[in-house]
Formats: sequence, C-alpha cells, structure tokens
Amino acid sequence: MTPIIRDAVPADVPQIMRFVRDLAAYEKEPDKVVATEADLHAALFSDPPAVEAIIAEQQGAAIGFALFFHNFSTWTGWRGIYLEDLYVTPDARGSGAGKALLAHIAALAVARGCTRFEWSVLDWNKPAIGFYRSLGAEPMEEWTVYRLQGDALKRLAADA
Repeated sequence: MTPIIRDAVPADVPQIMRFVRDLAAYEKEPDKVVATEADLHAALFSDPPAVEAIIAEQQGAAIGFALFFHNFSTWTGWRGIYLEDLYVTPDARGSGAGKALLAHIAALAVARGCTRFEWSVLDWNKPAIGFYRSLGAEPMEEWTVYRLQGDALKRLAADA
C-alpha cells in the first residue's frame, strides 16, 4: 500500500517530536534533543514559518515525516531545499514511505523553481546512503560540514 503524504498540521506536533526523539536515538544521540513541542510549533506555524514538515501515513497512522526549509545558491541564483530530518518508523521501512517523502519534496522543489535538494547523512548510516544513491543522489565528497554552536558560537558573536 502506497503511503499518503500530507502537510503537517498543528495537531501533528506531538507525533513529530516523538519522531525527532526516535531519530536522535537511531543516530546515537538521544540526549541531544532539547527542542520542545512549543519550539517546533513556533518554527512550523509562525508567519512566516521557519521550516515545513510533511507526514507519511498508512491506514490513517503516521509512519514517518520530513522537515525541510529553503536555502539559497549564489552560484545558481535560485533557492534550494534543505532536508533537515527524514524519519520512517522501523516497521514501515521498505514500505516506500521514505521514497514518497523525498519525491514529495522533490516535486515541491521543482514546482518552486529550486535548483537543488540537499541533505546530510552520517557516514556510518550505510542503509540510508545506499537508499539515497539508489534515487540518484550524489555525495558532495569534497565538502565538509562545519558547525559553530554553544560557547564557540557565543565567543565568535562577541567579536561582532
């Protein structure tokens, strides 16, 4: 049975938070989630929203989600979409939900004139890497993601 993909609504926030926690546990970082339902609700449903989310359902039950936002490429002069999180419950993996979520976002990207659809994946997550490659996604092997956070972020900000 093909999953149904729909936009998230405010009533989905508790389920999305459960998915976020499950994803963090899968990624071996369960204690790193500090976001609250209120934070997520504000990000998704403020005006304008900071992020968007879609839900995958089968037989009326949520089995996965994707959360994404627009970025911008100075090289192309156009927006892109960055996928922050993609999660499908373990019992629903292989059902087509992950592909359906990604296809839905790809369709949004094309409809919105985006020139890129990007995301990051942990190096050890071989099942995800294989899945992404099967869709035609290519790793950006010459690029490394850098992040400033916590005290390092505050120290640099103090120099402004």
